[in-house]
Amino acid sequence: MKLATWNVNSLGARLPLVLEWMEANAPDILCMQETKLADDAFPSGAFAELGYESAHHGDGRWNGVAIASRVGLEDPASGLGSEEDVHGCRLLAATCAGIRVHSVYVPNGRSLDSEQYRFKLDWLARLRAYLAEHNTPEGDVAVCGDFNVAPDDADVWDPAAFVGATHVSEPERRALQEILDWGLEDTFRRFHPEGGIFSWWDYRAGNFHKGMGMRIDLVLLSKSLAARAVSAEIDRDARKKSPRGNKPSDHTVVLVELD
Repeated sequence: MKLATWNVNSLGARLPLVLEWMEANAPDILCMQETKLADDAFPSGAFAELGYESAHHGDGRWNGVAIASRVGLEDPASGLGSEEDVHGCRLLAATCAGIRVHSVYVPNGRSLDSEQYRFKLDWLARLRAYLAEHNTPEGDVAVCGDFNVAPDDADVWDPAAFVGATHVSEPERRALQEILDWGLEDTFRRFHPEGGIFSWWDYRAGNFHKGMGMRIDLVLLSKSLAARAVSAEIDRDARKKSPRGNKPSDHTVVLVELD
């Protein structure tokens, strides 16, 4: 089974690229973030033509999350059910082939002195509580998406360039670790302990071609699922202009294959 996550940075602009990638790579489950669509504008028909059921949570502004599955999609639920939901449509859960899949888009945080940074920490804490309320670590649970946190210095191109910045601060990393401590594994790290492999590159100054990126898109799996993982990869090709000329997101796909 192939489980993937992708911040598509506007599904309205990126739908041809997403469909092209899905046709070529046949993921069983794809989590998407930053769709920037309202629910009534979500292109469920386009996914259905490829054999996927889908669910979406969005209001047409800057956020929006979705799940597409060709192995069933049951019991969709959106939002954290708390005041943190005022920060946008950022969580969608559904059961796919017995796995409780969560597509998440964590707030950016902007800067360490910003109110948005506090919102980010609160949101991550609420996600940890949500998982405990609705799941058990012993179950098959996947939490996938754009966390806007690089777990380790090995996940940024130059740690010195990020001193005093969000995405790498100790409180953010501690909040992510608390989510992991609930009972999840950063499965990509197990297969690539060396670091230096990224999922996001700024559009500016040719950072993608210079290798100046960060790994902030994660697939976190409960122990039962992590034990089934046979590979974990980041698809750099999906960050390039596609063979059909479709323009990329600033993020690319993280793909975990389960036995």
